[in-house]
Amino acid sequence: MASKTAKIATIGCAIAGCLTFIVGIPFAYLGSITRVYYGPDSARASFETDSCHIGLGLPTCARWLPDQDGFLKYLTNEVPSFLGTWCLIGIVASSMSTCDGAILAMGTVFSHNILRNAGYFFPYISQDFIEEENLITVARIISVPFTIASAVIATLYRSSHSLGATGYLLIVAFDIVLASVVVPLFGCFYTKKPSSLAAFCSIVTGILARVILEFTLPKDGYLLMPFDGHEFLDYGAAASTAFPTFFDVPTERHWDPSVEGEQCEQSRYNDWTGIDSLAAPIVALIVFVFVQWLERDKPFFTFAKDGIMGETKLFHCLYHFYLEDANKSFCFVLR
Repeated sequence: MASKTAKIATIGCAIAGCLTFIVGIPFAYLGSITRVYYGPDSARASFETDSCHIGLGLPTCARWLPDQDGFLKYLTNEVPSFLGTWCLIGIVASSMSTCDGAILAMGTVFSHNILRNAGYFFPYISQDFIEEENLITVARIISVPFTIASAVIATLYRSSHSLGATGYLLIVAFDIVLASVVVPLFGCFYTKKPSSLAAFCSIVTGILARVILEFTLPKDGYLLMPFDGHEFLDYGAAASTAFPTFFDVPTERHWDPSVEGEQCEQSRYNDWTGIDSLAAPIVALIVFVFVQWLERDKPFFTFAKDGIMGETKLFHCLYHFYLEDANKSFCFVLR
C-alpha cells in the first residue's frame, strides 16, 4: 500500500522475505543449542529421583526436569553480551508489535463493525451514534479498555503449560483467527455470490467451537495423544529396588513387573492439543456452506459496502420480547 508501483512492492516483498530467512533461521536453532547447554546430558540438568518406566525396563530411575528458564539463561550467560542483548530486544520488540497490532485490530473492529450497527439492534441507541467523522476517535477511545484488559490478563494469568502462560494465550489467539476468518476469506473468493450472513455465522461458530474445545479437551502439556505403546506412558513412582533385567546379576535379583507390589504404575499421556485447532475451522466451514445454501435464492440480511447493516429481509433486529397484557404470553416482534 505504501509502494508507488507494483514493481517496487514486489522488490520490497522479496527483500523482506530474504531478511526473514536471515533473521529467522539462527533463531530457529537457538532451541537446539539451549538443549545442549541445559538439556538432560548437560552438567546443569536436574532430575526427579524415585521414578520408573516400563518402556525403559527401569524399576527406578531419575526423570529429567526441563528448565523452563533455560532459553533466557542461555542468552544471558552463555552467548556474548552483545548478541544476547539484541536477541532479548528482538523478543521484546516482536511481543510489543504483536500486542499493538492485536489491540488496534480489536478497537477498530469493535467500533466499525459492532458499535456502528448497534442502533439496528438496540432501539434506544441512535443509528447515527458513530459516523465517518468520529469513527477514528471512537476506535482510539475503545482501544484504551482493550489495552487495560490485555495488561491485566497478561499480569494475572498463570499456566503450567510448557509454552508459558502468555505464550500459550498467543497461540490460542492465532487459533481463533484461523477458526473464524479463514473460511469466510476463502468463501469470498471461491463462491459466486458469497453470503454475508454465512460469513458472519461461520465466524461466530468457529470462535465458539475453538473456545469450547479449549476447555473440554484434555491437555496435560506433553503434546502427546493417548496412543498404545509403552513410549506413550508417563513416568511413574519407583516400583522396586531390584535390578533391571539387562543387568549382569543373578536372575532372582532382576526386576519382575508381574510380581504383586512391584508394578510400575504409569499414566498414559493425554494431550489433544491440535484437534481443537483443526476441528474449529471444519465446523465453521460446515456452517458457512449450510447458510450459503439457505440463502441461495435471496439473502436474509443485507449489508452495505461500508459495513453498516441495511434493511433486513427477515428480521430487522435479533428479537424483541414483550409481555402482552391480554394473555401474558411472550411473543416475537419481527420487523
